Amino acid sequence: MRIFVTGSSGFIGFHLSKKLLEKGHTVHGFDSMNKYYDVKLKKARLKILKEYKKFFFTKNKLENKKILSQSILKFKPTAIIHLAAQAGVRYSIENPNAYMDSNITGTYNVIELAKKINIKHLLIASSSSVYGANKKLPFVEIDKTETQLSIYAATKKSTESIAHAYSNIWKIPITMLRFFTVYGPWGRPDMALFKFTKGIINKKKIDIYNNGKMYRDFTFIDDVVNGIVALINKAPNKNQLGKIRNDSLSSVAPFRILNIGNTKKVFLLDFINELEKQLGKKAIRNYMALQKGDVKITVSNTTLLRKITKYKPKINYKSGIKKFLEWYLFYYKIYNK
Repeated sequence: MRIFVTGSSGFIGFHLSKKLLEKGHTVHGFDSMNKYYDVKLKKARLKILKEYKKFFFTKNKLENKKILSQSILKFKPTAIIHLAAQAGVRYSIENPNAYMDSNITGTYNVIELAKKINIKHLLIASSSSVYGANKKLPFVEIDKTETQLSIYAATKKSTESIAHAYSNIWKIPITMLRFFTVYGPWGRPDMALFKFTKGIINKKKIDIYNNGKMYRDFTFIDDVVNGIVALINKAPNKNQLGKIRNDSLSSVAPFRILNIGNTKKVFLLDFINELEKQLGKKAIRNYMALQKGDVKITVSNTTLLRKITKYKPKINYKSGIKKFLEWYLFYYKIYNK
């Protein structure tokens, strides 16, 4: 299969592209290689992908519709997996323009081109942050999502609405993927586990928001990638309507929303305690108030994904931290804890 992956040098995009290549698929990666975080890390991921003969790559922004169009039309993919986005809840408060450009305009460009080539399946990254201020737990795909708390979450919700409209009018098979706190080797330096690890090793303060009274559905990268791969050949269609209880399949379009999470809420302080234990070092804790745009609890219900793909997350947070640290200590050449 020929699969076009946006954000291929990003955290999830790298792991997904590598998995697809290992399975024998042909992958065309598209990434801006922007400076939101350490470009060296992105280049290191890209270097690994370029070792595969069936990997092709274009460096550019999604907003450059001409280059994006040339890349997709020439490659002629069977499926597009759109993962590229400006990430980060807190950064969206400081620089909302970046989110409008990448997350909304960029996604619009991808959907337009998917329509043009009559794509068999378009999978688009959304986020658990779209559940916003919802109180009902765990989060289920058919829950209302009308109370986003950050600019980042609002752009993700907007792309879901745009995608549904396109799917309705032009019958593009689209699956939206709501990811829950993805972590693991080659992760993003702006995310909690990466920042905590760096801070503890370097004996620097780590910022702990809401005084640590937060819960997250930490989902290991391998589980996320396995979920995505299992969905590629599971394009939504109207013939599936009414066959699965609590299905998020649209009543008017080949459009479905799916959670990809671990289904376990982990208390943030327990997560930090486990990290300290595995590193053999104590953190210098800087307790802070809840940040604007943050949610206190996230936990997924993945029953729908399991019914469609037999998805079952395998890695708990303790094993996941261990795998992350093995990579981190090797990559940054930290041999003496």
